[in-house]
Amino acid sequence: MSAYGPLPNHRLGRLVGVYAAVDVYYPDSGGATAALVLASDRTFATVLRERSVGLADVAPYRPGAFFERELPALRAVLAGVGLLELLVVDGYVHLDPDGRPGLGAHAHTELGVPVIGVAKTAFRGASHAIAVRRGKATRPLYVTAVGIPPAEAAELVRQMAGPYRLPDALRRVDALSRA
Repeated sequence: MSAYGPLPNHRLGRLVGVYAAVDVYYPDSGGATAALVLASDRTFATVLRERSVGLADVAPYRPGAFFERELPALRAVLAGVGLLELLVVDGYVHLDPDGRPGLGAHAHTELGVPVIGVAKTAFRGASHAIAVRRGKATRPLYVTAVGIPPAEAAELVRQMAGPYRLPDALRRVDALSRA
């Protein structure tokens, strides 16, 4: 049972097939809003629940330490969700091919689940990111992963629900976080 009530696909008391997409927004007025979309399938075609959580205080932005600002908001929105099969974050898992950890790597270490990072812009040094073009978009998304092979993660992002460059689940968490 999750904080949202019973979810489908219980097997011996363990949640299976629960996938999460998350995003955090920082309004000019301060604080942050974290948003979550839970789905029962890897493509996020079947959304189970949506949620957003506001935080009054957040750490200041520090280049190279973005995770310090973002992780508390992700903890807050994921509280009570239970076991996940996969987490999709807006950003990078690793910032370079040598494995310098980004938000996704820190989330993976903390949560112990596979994480796919989907970034909308190229990050200098992230030559390992796989460019994924979706729909009719000419600009790619940049996919990185941990706990799942990068090529599999890129294909999953390519197949995620929605006809646009940004998958529907990521569009939705962006909108929820800004609401």
